[in-house]
Amino acid sequence: MIQTFADMLVYDLFGLDSNSALGYVINFFIYDTIKILALLFVISMIMGTVNAYFPIERLRSYLISHRLHGLQYFMASLFGAVTPFCSCSSIPLFIGFVKGGIPLGVTLSFLITSPLVNEVAVAMFLGSFGMKVTIIYVTSGIVLGCIGGILLGRMHLEAYLSNWVKHMQTQSKEQPVQWDNSTTPFLKRMPEIVITSWQTVRSVLPYVIAGIGIGAFMHGFVPERFFELYMSRDQWYAVPLSVILAVPMYANAAGIVPVIEVFVSKGIPLGTAIAFMMAVVGLSLPEATLLKKVMTWRLIAIFFATVTLFIIISGYTFNVLF
Repeated sequence: MIQTFADMLVYDLFGLDSNSALGYVINFFIYDTIKILALLFVISMIMGTVNAYFPIERLRSYLISHRLHGLQYFMASLFGAVTPFCSCSSIPLFIGFVKGGIPLGVTLSFLITSPLVNEVAVAMFLGSFGMKVTIIYVTSGIVLGCIGGILLGRMHLEAYLSNWVKHMQTQSKEQPVQWDNSTTPFLKRMPEIVITSWQTVRSVLPYVIAGIGIGAFMHGFVPERFFELYMSRDQWYAVPLSVILAVPMYANAAGIVPVIEVFVSKGIPLGTAIAFMMAVVGLSLPEATLLKKVMTWRLIAIFFATVTLFIIISGYTFNVLF
């Protein structure tokens, strides 16, 4: 539906050529802006409903329990793997976790894994590359989230959260959520949930537009064979170069898997192609611009550098195994 609307708006109303770079860029920008904002609103609504009915303090107590002996990172990473969210639509969940007092390292485990692994991508991987590659891909995504979360958590980076998040955390501590055990109808809660969700979307709107605009430009004006040309060379720097080239792009895992299949069919090593995919979905500029609302640039840089390092290691590992 969104794609049909974008096509009608750009190609019929604006009269742009569907085969032109400009037409493609504007179409991509309109489609992705509407899609991401709709996803952000829906996810914010879901989180608002969860916050209204679900005792997140219990989840917080469970995740910070010493009895788990580090398993909270695995649980957060596993939760990220089973949720069908891209990097941008994971942000409202991340905000909810941090606001609820869940340790930053645990929430980052979720944020790392969530865009990398989802059920649609797994199904497409099975069809394209078989069971063995799929299992290693899923395992590497979860392990990446666990190790990344543990490492970042031990760096004690809470001071580099944005003032907006710190303010929310302070309010949450000063005014603890009183969980309503009454039978308040959902429809009576709905107006407040909708208003809060819209406020969340509005607060990140400029970052969404800026990030998608950059990604749309790269999609439309970078030559088609540019990535294939440099990623297919049998050089030691092919994997890190593929990660760097992927950062300006934006797509979810399901959308990029067919591209990866084409790359591999043209002789690009599997590990290099998968590193490119992980960087596209896990290190995108739209994600960075969205994260600016909840993190300082220093924390974003540390987060991206850590994820980049582990993606590169994963790429080399895949190339050795396959």
